[in-house]
Amino acid sequence: MAIATAAPLAVLMGRDAEARTPRHPGLVPPGRPNLKPPPPKAEVRPPARRWHVWVAGHWVWSSRQHRHIWMAGRWVPARRGFRYRQPRWIERDGQWLFVPGGWIR
Repeated sequence: MAIATAAPLAVLMGRDAEARTPRHPGLVPPGRPNLKPPPPKAEVRPPARRWHVWVAGHWVWSSRQHRHIWMAGRWVPARRGFRYRQPRWIERDGQWLFVPGGWIR
C-alpha cells in the first residue's frame, strides 16, 4: 500500500511525470498497452469520519503484473482550504490516461 500511495504524494510535492511510480503514471508509459480500465467496482462507503475526505476506489495500472489493479476507497485527512479531486481515467486522442487524485486550492 505504501508504494501505491507514493505517486499521489509525488504529484502533491510537484515532482514531474517521469518521477511518478508506474502504478500512478498520469501518462501512458512506454511499453504499456493502451487498455481501457474495467468499470468501477461497487463499494460500500464506511460511515463518515470527521475531518476526513473519501477517496473513491479506482483502477491503477500495474507494470509489474501487466494489468489493472483495484485500489479500494479510503478516508484521508482533510486539508483546510483545499478540496480533493478524485482519481480518474480519461480518454484523450485514443489514449487512456490516469489522472491521480490530489488537493486543489
